[in-house]
Amino acid sequence: MYTIALVGRPNAGKSTLFNRLSRSHEAIISDVAGTTRDVKRAEVRVAERSIQILDTGGLEDRDELFSSVRRHAIEAARQADAVIFLVDGQMLPDDQDRKLFFELQAINPTILLALNKIDNEKLNEHLYDYMSFGAADLIALSCAHKRGLDKLEAWIATVSAPQEPIVIDEAIDPEGFLEAFDASGERLEGEEVPMEGSDFEEGGPIRVAIIGRPNVGKSSLLNALVGHERSVVSPQAGTTIDPVDEAITLNDHPFLFVDTAGIRRRSRIAGIEKFAFDRTEKMLEKAEVALITLDCSEPFTELDERIAGLVDKHRLAAVFVLNKYDRAQESFKSLQSEVRRRFRFLEHAPLITVSALSKKRTHKVVDLITEVHANYHRRLPTAKLNTLITEATARHKIPSLKGKSVRIYYATQYGVAPPRVALISNRPEGLHFSYLRYLANRMREAIDLRGSPLILTPRPRRQEES
Repeated sequence: MYTIALVGRPNAGKSTLFNRLSRSHEAIISDVAGTTRDVKRAEVRVAERSIQILDTGGLEDRDELFSSVRRHAIEAARQADAVIFLVDGQMLPDDQDRKLFFELQAINPTILLALNKIDNEKLNEHLYDYMSFGAADLIALSCAHKRGLDKLEAWIATVSAPQEPIVIDEAIDPEGFLEAFDASGERLEGEEVPMEGSDFEEGGPIRVAIIGRPNVGKSSLLNALVGHERSVVSPQAGTTIDPVDEAITLNDHPFLFVDTAGIRRRSRIAGIEKFAFDRTEKMLEKAEVALITLDCSEPFTELDERIAGLVDKHRLAAVFVLNKYDRAQESFKSLQSEVRRRFRFLEHAPLITVSALSKKRTHKVVDLITEVHANYHRRLPTAKLNTLITEATARHKIPSLKGKSVRIYYATQYGVAPPRVALISNRPEGLHFSYLRYLANRMREAIDLRGSPLILTPRPRRQEES
C-alpha cells in the first residue's frame, strides 16, 4: 500500500491534516507543542485508491524526549513512499524549516512542501517566500478551514498512481528502423533509418544560450564573444531582464547567441523578473548549446546546480565557462574537481576558464561551441556501434533477469540532437540503467561525443521475431 508521511515542526498542523484525510478524530489536537509523539497510521481513500497516512511527532531537539520523537519521524519519512512537509504558513520561513526540508528531501525525493494555516488570500503571498526552498511541489492550504485540500488530494492521487514501465527515452516505433535490417541484424543495402530529434534547420545558425546566476558575467561574456557591447553590463545583479539575441558569423559559421536573465532563487523573483525566468525557460527549449557560466572567484552554490539541471532537463549540448578566473582563489585543478563533483550529471561537458571583462581566452569558447554542436548532431556508424556493443558485452556480460539471459541483438541510431541509439534486445527491461551507463561510457571512449548527451533506449524486436 502506498504510504505518505506527514512531517513537520511542532504545531504545524500535522494532526489536523491527519484527521481531515482520515475523516476521524483519531489524532489528538492541541496548542501544546509535542502532543503527538508516536507515529499514527490510518488508511484513507484518495482517487479510489487506498493510501496509508502516517502522522508523526514534531521535529525538534530541545530535550531527550523530543530527540526520540524526531528520530521516529525521520525514520517514518525514510520508509514512506512520499512525504508531506507541513510548515506554519503564517510565519515566514526560517533556517530551521529550510534545513529540515533539505534533510527530508535528501532521504525521500518525493516530497510536497505544504503551507498550512493559509486562512485568507493575503497569506497566499507567503508562497513566494517559501519558493526559496526550491521545492518541485508547493501548495497552500488551511486544514482547519478545509481550504486547498482538493489540491492536496490531487497531488496524492498523482504521486500514488500506478507507474508505467520505466522508459529511458520518448517512445519510438521500432517498425521504422527494424525494416532496415534483415533477420541477422545487418543493414539492408540502400536502406536508411529515419532520424528523429532535431527541428533545427541544417546549415542554420548554432543557437547558444548563455545561462547562470545574476552577476556571474553572462552579459560580459556575450559582449566578448560578439566583439561589441551588445548587453548592458552592471555590477547590479539582475540588470538583464529580457533575453538578448545577437546573430553573428564567427569562423565562417553563423551563430545566434542569447544572453538570458540571471536566474535567482524563487523567493527573490519579484515583479518583472518573474517574466524573465519564464522566458528563459522557453528560450532554452529552442537552444542547442548552453554556456553554463560560473563565477569561479567565489564558491559554487546549490543554485548553480539547479540552473545546470535545466540544461540536463532540455538535453542540450553544454560547456562550463568558469568566468572571473583572474580573481579565482583556487587552482584550475581544484576548480575542475569541484565542477565534476557538483555537476556529475553533466560529466560529458567540457570546461574552460575565461575572464570576460578582459576577453582573455574567450575566443576559445567559440571553438568549444562548434565542437560540442557537431557532436550534438553526430551520426554514429551502425557497423561501429554494433562492434562496440559486441566488445562491451564480451568484456562485461549483461546481468541476467530473474535467471534468464539478456541479449542485445544489435544497435542503431534513430535520432540526433542529441544522438539517440536504440538497443534491440530480447529482454529490454533487463538492461539496468547502470549497465546502460557502462555502455555509454564505452561508446564515448571510441566516439567523440564530448559536450553532448547520449541517449540509449532499450527496445524489443518485432513481435513475430520474438
